[in-house]
Amino acid sequence: MLRGVDLDLPAHTVVRVEGVNGSGKSTLLRLLAGIDTPTEGSVTGRPRTAYVPERFPAALPFTAAGYLVHLGRIHGLGRNAARSGAAEWLERFGITEYARTPLSRLSKGTSQKIAVAQALLAAPELLILDEAWTGLDTAARATLDGAVAEGVAQGATAVFVDHDPRRLADAVDVAHRVEGSALVPVLFVREDGGPRVRIEAAGPPGAVLPAHLPGSPECEPGPDATTLTVAAVHSDALLKALLTARPPWHIRGLAPCVREDR
Repeated sequence: MLRGVDLDLPAHTVVRVEGVNGSGKSTLLRLLAGIDTPTEGSVTGRPRTAYVPERFPAALPFTAAGYLVHLGRIHGLGRNAARSGAAEWLERFGITEYARTPLSRLSKGTSQKIAVAQALLAAPELLILDEAWTGLDTAARATLDGAVAEGVAQGATAVFVDHDPRRLADAVDVAHRVEGSALVPVLFVREDGGPRVRIEAAGPPGAVLPAHLPGSPECEPGPDATTLTVAAVHSDALLKALLTARPPWHIRGLAPCVREDR
């Protein structure tokens, strides 16, 4: 049971929740997701929220694509937008071939990709991940890492629990630990000065990068695209500057920077 929890979740923030098994981490995430309600106090300022549970109910009577479209509609998307989002995330997780496969016939790893995809397809303002990386292969974990960075750069908040202490280590802005019935802050100092994001952008032939880009990004020109590395806090403004430049630049990729020595 949790008591006296006071937690603020600002935009552009990655929040890690720690604690031993059974301490109440999942309970806290379910409260944030609106699945459970507190017996005392309240949750205010409810943003558009998506949640990946610790256990995915794979026995539901849907195909993979049908489930994603259904959840997209629940998240408020129109039918065409839900279908488009479902197709996009099936492709990004490399499971398009399973679009018409019943959920009950999917492997555990593929089921987990569907569980993650349903939370991402509606671009939530609050993304809650309860052991969401468990069961994913290396490529899918990287896709999820990139999706978290992309969402946070665009103004979302991500709250997650994971058994691996290195998960999103360079992206975490705030950490809390469940101890007893309380939630206590975890103090930490980043060696790299904060999370950074790598953006791959391509301009029309002969185009040059706009001057005075937000965050003064490090730029590495390549044969087909330019890689810009910037502090995550400036990434949203940088993306907007590139997309609204004249002529506009095309964003080919966005991912969190990962320290090579980790």
